[in-house]
Amino acid sequence: MILEQLTQWADPIGAVIGFILTLMVLSYIIGDNFLFRLAIHVFIGVASGYAVVLILHNVLWNQVIVPLLQFYQGAPRDVLSNVGRLLPALLLSGWMLTKASPRLSRLGTPVLAFITGVGAATVIGGALFGTLIPQISASASILDLDAAPVEQIDQMVSWFISGLFIIVGTVTTLSYFHFGVRTRVEGTAPARHPLIDSIASLGQAFIAVTLGVIFAGVLAAALIALIDRVRFLWLTISNFLP
Repeated sequence: MILEQLTQWADPIGAVIGFILTLMVLSYIIGDNFLFRLAIHVFIGVASGYAVVLILHNVLWNQVIVPLLQFYQGAPRDVLSNVGRLLPALLLSGWMLTKASPRLSRLGTPVLAFITGVGAATVIGGALFGTLIPQISASASILDLDAAPVEQIDQMVSWFISGLFIIVGTVTTLSYFHFGVRTRVEGTAPARHPLIDSIASLGQAFIAVTLGVIFAGVLAAALIALIDRVRFLWLTISNFLP
């Protein structure tokens, strides 16, 4: 009976809490204040607690404790192989805990260096094979005549102009990040080749337009979120009014 009553009151209580927190966040419009900082601390605390619960349940419990318990109780071979894969991770995790001690912090440096190296390699590999190489491949095949709409001349012209625009934008944008310079006479500042510098200037214009579009998208998303919160406040007030 009590559980049913709590279930019935769950939605109104959630609406009231959301209403109060929304007002506390929107109070930043009049300046930084205690209510806004309190709401931010609540959000950070809830997010941190949720992340800790996910780590404890999905990582430590399901991937560490449960396989070890199954191994202790006499598990089949597939579980034993999982335990074998867990041992290096457990060893590295325990080794890295030495960073918490000022006296033993040096012992955890190799583990931290290993994790940093693996993370850097993953990021570089993802950027290279997930972004740069596909971008080069897509740009190289943009003006492929086999894919050209040769049936209608207006579509052909539009296809050629858009493809040329994309290729020019890609090449000039990448040229903007070319930092090689020529050797100059002693006493003069090194400078890029005039041709590269001119191409990089055009790439800078493409970058400026791209950043402007991204900023406009972020601003539009923020306005949509603001409108949604104002609508939520209005609906909450109207639901509680007689």
